[in-house]
Amino acid sequence: MNNIVKPKEILTDQDIEKAVEYLKNNSQKAAKCKAERIYLEEYRKSLKALIMKEHLDKSVSAQEREAYADSRYINHLKALKIAIEQDEKQRFLRVSCEAKIEAWRSMSANLRSIKL
Repeated sequence: MNNIVKPKEILTDQDIEKAVEYLKNNSQKAAKCKAERIYLEEYRKSLKALIMKEHLDKSVSAQEREAYADSRYINHLKALKIAIEQDEKQRFLRVSCEAKIEAWRSMSANLRSIKL
């Protein structure tokens, strides 16, 4: 019984070309998603400080409570959630393509060694 799996049975050259094309064509979108996520993560701190500044008459812990309860902060967190989701989706798609390419490389190398 021959259990050798040939690369073409699992991943075709066309599959790999699609993966490479995806990586090439979506790099700008992935970079934009990551930049948006990082910006929103960093701006969260500034927004909190700006809202706290509006409540200088209160203690620091009360200022912080007011900031966390503020609708602007809550809306910012919702936007951050969307940005994280988009960034992670792009990352997972990229990792998936990279895994396909790496699996194809390994299978191709194994096939070459069997032929020798």
